[in-house]
Amino acid sequence: MKIYKGEVSTLPPDKSISHRAALIGAIAKGTTEISNFSAGFDNQSTLGVLQACGITVRQEKITKDNGTVVRNVVIHSNGLWSFTRPQSELMCGNSGSTMRMFAGILAAQPFESVLVGDSSLMKRPMHRVAEPLRLMGAEVTLSPKNTAPVVIKGSAELRPLRYELQVPSAQVKSLVAFAALHADGESCIVENLCSRNHTEVMLGLQVKKLSEDKKEIIVPGRTSVAAKPFHIPGDPSAACFIIALGLLSPGSEILLRDVCLNPTRTGYLTVLDEAGAEIQLENIRLAGGEKIGDILVRYSPSMNPLRISDPALVANVIDEIPMLAVLSACATGEFELHNAAELRGKESDRISAVVNNMERLGFVCDEYADGFAITGQSNTVNGVVPIESYDDHRIAMSFAIADKVLPAELEISDSEVIGVSFPKFFEIIESLEH
Repeated sequence: MKIYKGEVSTLPPDKSISHRAALIGAIAKGTTEISNFSAGFDNQSTLGVLQACGITVRQEKITKDNGTVVRNVVIHSNGLWSFTRPQSELMCGNSGSTMRMFAGILAAQPFESVLVGDSSLMKRPMHRVAEPLRLMGAEVTLSPKNTAPVVIKGSAELRPLRYELQVPSAQVKSLVAFAALHADGESCIVENLCSRNHTEVMLGLQVKKLSEDKKEIIVPGRTSVAAKPFHIPGDPSAACFIIALGLLSPGSEILLRDVCLNPTRTGYLTVLDEAGAEIQLENIRLAGGEKIGDILVRYSPSMNPLRISDPALVANVIDEIPMLAVLSACATGEFELHNAAELRGKESDRISAVVNNMERLGFVCDEYADGFAITGQSNTVNGVVPIESYDDHRIAMSFAIADKVLPAELEISDSEVIGVSFPKFFEIIESLEH
């Protein structure tokens, strides 16, 4: 087994913050400069739909002294109603973030638009997109299965609303916030379990804490959004895969630079710390309202099995669950998850995807409606084992890490899907090999 050592200063820029920076730039009055914008397919989909609706977007690649290439994006807009009717369907690719959050902006535009995606995105549920927008006065039509295409007949006279999220979802929260900025009056979004809060932070929205987990987000209607610069830090969800590699590989020590440490994104670090993982946070600071810092990870041979069931924690670590499951199984033979039915509506059914692939590797699994348990490995599988990515970048990356630490050789289908969020995934891993 290889040892992995060194520094990573080229993590993908955070996907979530990149999406929001572009969308905020499109509704802000003036010129928005975004440094270190994500080159992933999903974020490029967001820029594409903005351009298709008449927003001026310019990308430039800059090569740093160390040879790293970063993307800077400049967006010019005249404010909330700067969009024009698209000439064709708006292609969102594989990006649920693009489709859901942009729907909130399109709901306020006085024209009809149609949001579509690739074969995977066209199967994902969109009823939670339609419900609040209909309450505000937009006409939203979905397929008979409540999936895309999402047809929106927008209204420049959206009504304000008080909307309580039934399931924690940063995407739905954000689409409501974007629509509410256009509404004729103040809106309130009630969140019972905390989800990632980048939209509130980046827009400077007022947040009232009602209890440990419950809060109200106040969105002023028809308030001009001023253009301002954004810098995108490293993606903590991408960091999770490199962290897992370091924890599982004997003798390894990896330092990841400039990672977003927003508390709504780093629950998985708390989970790993409590399980005995050797992880240190260093050089912590604030940049653009976001907490960022460096993560030092060392091989941790004495970890305890991970068990995740608290709904608030599940909401915080939802994107990292496939990697956490694979990590725990490889380290201890065990993993347990409950209250995570939301995983079935991601890029793939991530519950079934993880279980099916772990069983191919000889692990004993039990699948539930809202999670699964891994209870041991019945035999050591050798040779070549086919692994199904299900066209899901997080499934593909999770098992690519397993391939580095298990005796079997894993043959992962459609691994190019990793480019959705982490184009240099394999390049970075190779740079750390010793």
